[in-house]
Amino acid sequence: MDKKVLDRYLRLPIPFNKILATYIWIDGSGINLRSKDRVLPCMPLAVDQAPFWGFDGSSTGLARTENSDTKLKPVRVYKDPFRCEPHVLVLCEVFLPDGKPALTNHRSYCNALCEHHAQEDPWFGLEQEYTMLDVDGWGLGWPKGGGFPAVKYDFSYCGVGAKYIAGRDIVEAHARSCLYSELDFEGTNAEVMHASWEWQIGASQGVKAADDLWTSRYIMARVAEDHGVQISYHPKPIGMQHPGIGMHHNFSTKTMRDDGGYKFIQECIKKLETNHQKHMEYYSVDPEGNRMRLSGRFETAHHDCFSYGVANRSASIRIQRSVEKEGKGYFEDRRPAGDCDPYVVCGLLLETCLGSAPGACLQARPKPTKPC
Repeated sequence: MDKKVLDRYLRLPIPFNKILATYIWIDGSGINLRSKDRVLPCMPLAVDQAPFWGFDGSSTGLARTENSDTKLKPVRVYKDPFRCEPHVLVLCEVFLPDGKPALTNHRSYCNALCEHHAQEDPWFGLEQEYTMLDVDGWGLGWPKGGGFPAVKYDFSYCGVGAKYIAGRDIVEAHARSCLYSELDFEGTNAEVMHASWEWQIGASQGVKAADDLWTSRYIMARVAEDHGVQISYHPKPIGMQHPGIGMHHNFSTKTMRDDGGYKFIQECIKKLETNHQKHMEYYSVDPEGNRMRLSGRFETAHHDCFSYGVANRSASIRIQRSVEKEGKGYFEDRRPAGDCDPYVVCGLLLETCLGSAPGACLQARPKPTKPC
């Protein structure tokens, strides 16, 4: 469609007492997002000013047809980078008709743990990797007909030039959109595989990191839509001979950041080792895809073997050398796949390292869906 034609309508003035609020939520796949717009009389300046809303849960894989009235509960409001102020994006949790969280609503679990352990002031920093695909489903800028890039992967990481990277326009548009929306957006870089990139969220306090990550995924989907490009978070989108897609989680607490915190970091890592297999079940919407990614190649640990090390990018848990030197700081969990739910991963890190919380119950993992 011709954007110049659309621009004619976008210039039409809107009454001062009408704004558009885009409600966003996670559907039944556990990775895809849905949205719809609602006209409000004014810009909501706080989340409690955004009204609850409903939608057809059966059409999004979240409810049965005979009982499909599901509820959207606003949890955070952002400035809309596509329509600009006063229009907004409204991130929502999904609840079923009986008041229970929908199967893919894990925010309640994560938030309950963040609030229970608030005295430890948990921080999360998230590194979202992804792959750009052309409309035919093959890598953007890859030779057509199933061909592979002729260049080595060691030239694509943080690469410059059309020979080594593809899709920089999308990266630039996404970064500016996230900054406009006032997310805790911290940067971008080209990744190891041609047409794969990464953006970073945080470090942010508590559940905000996961909120911002999901909203940044929505913004990326909209930006890529304008360019006719698909975005994939699948952990192994091309195959075993090519790098995978992860979302490394950086995690710290007040005790870790205080003097002597390195000892507590080591204690937490031992707890993570004990719960390794449980975490592996939840660190991707497609656990088998994450097993393919965590092969021991391309700077990954083996899926079934927990490991940790200082400055070791082939370990399950990496400790930065400066953390060891200073005796305090954070650790990086390199196991989560690119399609993981950050609410789940952040919640599991809190629960494993600091203990459970009243009302924090992790729902059963949804059945794997088709790769996204």
